[in-house]
Amino acid sequence: MGDEFSMSRYRALSDFRFSVRRFQRFSDQAARDAGLVPQQHQMLLAVKAADDETMTIGDIADRLLIQHHSAVELVRRTESRGLVSRVRGARDRRQVFVQLTPQGEEALVELSASHHRELQSAAPELIRSLQRIVADDQAGD
Repeated sequence: MGDEFSMSRYRALSDFRFSVRRFQRFSDQAARDAGLVPQQHQMLLAVKAADDETMTIGDIADRLLIQHHSAVELVRRTESRGLVSRVRGARDRRQVFVQLTPQGEEALVELSASHHRELQSAAPELIRSLQRIVADDQAGD
């Protein structure tokens, strides 16, 4: 079986994975430095970014790529820290939405600012590695 990937393609993929992993490591450490588990930070960001501010536990599970029961526990732990609250739906009381508390908003603002600064620094290498992947793919066509 022939190897359809060139060495430059392997390098480009490796560089991209390294850049993404480096940012992930930064992100995880920034969350821990703020006293959060990295998934709590991810959840706060997902809840804040929800278009209609009606994020359910199922939505959180989908967004974080975790099982529903894991999302329930994540929300429970984050709620006990005062960062989110659960609110019943106005029309359908069976629906439960997760919302940021003022304390959760504050934690997210600080983390988002540090992430934005880090991305400003990391973006050129991420872009270069993506451009090498795309250029290699286009050259192979």
